[in-house]
Amino acid sequence: MAAPKKGRRPTGAQGRPGRALALILIAMVALTAGMFLTHQTTPRLGIDLAGGTSITLKAKSEPGKPDAINETNMNTAVGIIERRVNGLGVSEAEVQTQGRDHIIVNIPKGANEKQARDQVGTTAQLYFRPVLAFADGKPIAPQPTPSTGASGSPSPSASTSGAPKTDGKGQSPSPSSSATSQGRAVPEALMATGSPSPSPSASESKKADDKAPTPTPSGADAAVADLQAKFIALDCTDEKQRAAVAQGVKPGDATLACGKRGDTWGKWLLGPAGVDGKDVKDAKGVIDTQRGQWIVTMQFTDKGSDKFAKITGELATKQSPQNQFAIVLDNEVVSDPYVSQALTGGSAEISGGFTQETAQDLGNMLSYGALPLSFQEDNVTTVTAALGGEQLKAGLIAGAIGLALVVIYLLAYYRGLAFIAIISLVVSGILTYEIMSLLGKAIGFALNLPAVCGAIVAIGITADSFIVYFERIRDEIREGRTLRPAVERAWPRARRTILVSDFVSFLAAAVLFIVTVGKVQGFAFTLGLTTLLDVVVVFLFTKPVMTLLARTKFFSSGHPWSGLDPKRLGAKPPLRRSRRTGAGTDAATVSAPVDAKEA
Repeated sequence: MAAPKKGRRPTGAQGRPGRALALILIAMVALTAGMFLTHQTTPRLGIDLAGGTSITLKAKSEPGKPDAINETNMNTAVGIIERRVNGLGVSEAEVQTQGRDHIIVNIPKGANEKQARDQVGTTAQLYFRPVLAFADGKPIAPQPTPSTGASGSPSPSASTSGAPKTDGKGQSPSPSSSATSQGRAVPEALMATGSPSPSPSASESKKADDKAPTPTPSGADAAVADLQAKFIALDCTDEKQRAAVAQGVKPGDATLACGKRGDTWGKWLLGPAGVDGKDVKDAKGVIDTQRGQWIVTMQFTDKGSDKFAKITGELATKQSPQNQFAIVLDNEVVSDPYVSQALTGGSAEISGGFTQETAQDLGNMLSYGALPLSFQEDNVTTVTAALGGEQLKAGLIAGAIGLALVVIYLLAYYRGLAFIAIISLVVSGILTYEIMSLLGKAIGFALNLPAVCGAIVAIGITADSFIVYFERIRDEIREGRTLRPAVERAWPRARRTILVSDFVSFLAAAVLFIVTVGKVQGFAFTLGLTTLLDVVVVFLFTKPVMTLLARTKFFSSGHPWSGLDPKRLGAKPPLRRSRRTGAGTDAATVSAPVDAKEA
């Protein structure tokens, strides 16, 4: 009889179970060490378990753009909001559309929750506009005594660096002019921007002959006078006036804007936009180590760099406040730095008065761009941590009940084999917990209630793999084989079935993850993860442990409580075969099951 070829393991070979068990033990120790090194010893919880805020945003139609609310713009807005919130380090912020014109944003409770709430619906329409005039936020009361115009006000110290700078309150130190000087500065500044010639200013009319006839104002002059009147009357301390101050204004038009200087409101008359937010390639809030303060650095595109150099070059030749440009975000002035020279090179920085939060907020919104639509908060719901704790408790109770039912079934039907299944489930649970904890730090994964449901369903999937293997072993024993060869001969058949079953489960989880959004993805992700872990546990733990236990007397002898009693399984008598010796016909009997490869 030919012996098996060298280097080829026979079917009944038992392998080296110690290596597989050592490998999975090393993996568990490494994952545990990773949890402590990253200080992430528990999984992050989602909004439905840890509490947080759910915001419903409704898209608003812009004047003259009735078709702006469409699927493309809504999906673009979802992507921008998601990047903004994730840019603040918020874990598991869910952003999804609902219906035609609503977006749902779920922000889990955490340190950056307030920042994220402030940014989700901010349109972030950004423009760099030249400053024509500035005054305190209150309406300007006319005074009979004439005074110098805004251009005659003392000029602040010019910036000598290559980036615009502001004062210690986040705004440049442009002086406040008196009421009448600001009123007269409006038409003069508008004329300097290339707007249609306004009607004569008050200072010019004093030089004219008192008896000269007053010209009839043209349409352009009337528009300038109207803007001047609005600037004088504007009250930026009134929230309603701030909200309506620049509605419907185009980037190429002169406009009014409000903003804060320190704790007080100010108002600006601004020229046409010189640089657009789309011209900003990158922006971020960083700490200036030399000055010990937070700044916002900006990088412009090629076109943006040219535009920025042009506007700063024009402003550098003027006096305060017209040597400043205002950074206007969603019709609000967030800074109005002044310049003393053209800033070329495609980069700039905004400094002065920023905290870490305000610098990062501004940089984050500038980096991720403007929303294609305007939104208003339609509904804000706060989920308390207490409610989340109750839901988590209910989920854990459901999981415990499901696990208990599986254990009872295994004990009743498989007896001693149930021990292998239970410790395999424990190993699978430990690996799942460790990986979920580390994924919270690595990719922002957060455990929500659907994800808990996915883990509960995975208990059945994992137990099913054990059952497949156990039944294959029992089939071999029924055929009359002893336990040790039965364990090895059953494995190839069980392995194929387990792999096919887990592949189908993983494929279903992957498809569900791709085609769904929101919390359902948590269910699909957990289901897919636990399915992969099922393969790892069965191959590296269950099979090696079964091989080792098959060598013990309790299992190999077919003890009634082992779950492998040949009598209870209805095993056939031992296989026999005949072998001719010489020319005779007598047969030698063999009591153990033997096949061609084992002979």
